[in-house]
Amino acid sequence: MFAYYLHLALRSLRGNPVLTSLMVGAIGLGIGASMTMITVLHVMTADPLPGRSAHLYRPHLDPTPLDYKQHEGSPDPSDNFTWPDAMALLDAHKATRQAAMAGGSLLVRPARAGMQPFDATGRYATAEVFGLFGVPFTYGQGWSDAQDKTRARVVVLSDGLNRQLFGGQDSVGQTVRLENTDFRVVGVTARWKPDPLFYADTSTRQYADTDEFFLPLATAVDLELGVNGNFSGWGKDRAEDRMHSPTTSWLQFWVQLDSPAQVAAYRQFLVDYSAEQKSLGRFQKPATHAALYGLMAWLAHQNLVPDDVRLQLWLALGFLLVCMTNIVALLLAKFLRRSGEISVRRAMGARRRDIFLQLGIEAAVIGVAGGVFGLTIAQLGLWSVRQRPDDYARLAQMDVPMLLGTVALAIVASVLAGLLPAWRACRLPPGFQLKTL
Repeated sequence: MFAYYLHLALRSLRGNPVLTSLMVGAIGLGIGASMTMITVLHVMTADPLPGRSAHLYRPHLDPTPLDYKQHEGSPDPSDNFTWPDAMALLDAHKATRQAAMAGGSLLVRPARAGMQPFDATGRYATAEVFGLFGVPFTYGQGWSDAQDKTRARVVVLSDGLNRQLFGGQDSVGQTVRLENTDFRVVGVTARWKPDPLFYADTSTRQYADTDEFFLPLATAVDLELGVNGNFSGWGKDRAEDRMHSPTTSWLQFWVQLDSPAQVAAYRQFLVDYSAEQKSLGRFQKPATHAALYGLMAWLAHQNLVPDDVRLQLWLALGFLLVCMTNIVALLLAKFLRRSGEISVRRAMGARRRDIFLQLGIEAAVIGVAGGVFGLTIAQLGLWSVRQRPDDYARLAQMDVPMLLGTVALAIVASVLAGLLPAWRACRLPPGFQLKTL
């Protein structure tokens, strides 16, 4: 029976190609515009570390004074940590794994003949950063806690930087010169690219390229290497002392907590630490300002999805609604014009639900065709997004779930749009129509 109804639907659609083209075009445009923005929102809100994010948390302390005035549009200084607070949390060892870190950009001076120096961006971090984030290795491994404490001149390279410098070969034990210091390579990471870079400073590009190197944080501080990100100070420390200053925030801090009990205990630890610092006169705000964010909650807290993306999504969905309203009107006109045919079928014994099913299948066929057309429109829309200068633009790619979702949305939308016209058509009294034939 389905094959028969499908045959009737195709014959009916071929009988009026202009009207069919209008309906397919309307639903395709609406679906294409909507799926373009839904895809952009999907990739921007995706889990950057599936399988690990549920155990990653961002502690939050607020050492700023009560009278601190944050300038409009400037980053919140309490989003980062001061050196004393980060070291205190590290020394407490209250989490399964923990790491303090900051971004940096260094001049790479290749030893290979003919290669010019170039800039590379990376991460200064404590030793547990690799286990904390599950960074995979192709060669070697990360450095140890002992090397952290001795400020060892060691470096971990990304696979991309290793290819540039050593042609992708095992470079463990080789020397890399960064700025004016030689570093010994202890490891090379495999391809690892979380989007967004959730652990980076909130004032930097969250959808930028991955880190090209990792250095021990204490080594970077000892060498006074440049830091990418926001230095927020509220004291009167000298510029040369700001890295160690208790009134300058610039570090990011992440922990791994494996159970709800551990999460609750760590949250209480943050409150107790804040209360202790307040009693010492360092913190002025209530201890309840201390917080603990899960990875996805942190991304939501940072509001990484721009307001204009959300606005464009709502505009696209509104356009889809307008298209669906037009589809309802076109289907209603098409179905009612076939009232004579429907009445004959009713007179020959067809039930109302048979008529309803036949017309519903016809609407679904329009949806499939509109979905295919909508995919083309969506791909064009995503291509246009990728031409924008925004750092998230390169992520505008449609994956398999989005491809299937486009067609599914088109079918569902067209069937829903056909419900009223199909119901209205199958409710026509056949006797009156037969008299007019």
